[in-house]
Amino acid sequence: MFRHQGKSRTLKHNLRIATILSFVAGIVNVTGFLAFKQLTTNVTGHFALFIYDVVNFKVWKGIMYFLYIFSFLFGSFLSSFLIEKFKKSKKLNVFVLPTIIECLILISISILSNTTEIEYPDLIVCSLLFAMGLQNSFVTKISNAVVRTTHLTGLFTDLGIEISQLFFPESYPNIGKIKETIKLRIYIICFFLFGGIVGGFFYSKLDLKLNTLILGATILLISLFYDNLRFKLIRTKRKYKQRKELR
Repeated sequence: MFRHQGKSRTLKHNLRIATILSFVAGIVNVTGFLAFKQLTTNVTGHFALFIYDVVNFKVWKGIMYFLYIFSFLFGSFLSSFLIEKFKKSKKLNVFVLPTIIECLILISISILSNTTEIEYPDLIVCSLLFAMGLQNSFVTKISNAVVRTTHLTGLFTDLGIEISQLFFPESYPNIGKIKETIKLRIYIICFFLFGGIVGGFFYSKLDLKLNTLILGATILLISLFYDNLRFKLIRTKRKYKQRKELR
């Protein structure tokens, strides 16, 4: 799930990582909005507000929205940089690095909310946007830009285009591939929504507030552990078969 790249990556691999990461993004999106009344998984709205504040000479507010945008950008940059830096190391799964950093950020924010009063909410918003930039970057790279999990605007656009293509099989003979892509996008949308519902329930109904972010971090860590364990089991089976054949 976190290891296969390029041609070795299948729809099944993309569905697995898409459901997990879009679910986590849904949790972060709702938790960030309920806590700070700001979007914390994408920057489209922040860019519009940044322009609005610049035009109206609201310098400080404009700077804050710029920092939101930059935080997402820097998260994306750092994730890609780490992947490129360590991708030649066969002993290291490079996609683990940005995932671990994302988990640490989510857990740290939760701990901070329990130990002290948050005096600089804008800093927390920047941290969440940075984490989502990390996530969106590494899932984009691992899936060859097939999967994106932190915002839905482009997904709905692509979904609408692909559904329309089903009505013109003479122009698009590879209908099977189109259906697979549609299935993937629907999974992402549904699990983003599901993550938002779960996040809202934990935040409001169970009154966990920012501790809800621990749920997202836990899901990511379990996924990493499962993926690593599964990879080791598969590798062990292959080695056993090879030794058996040599005998």
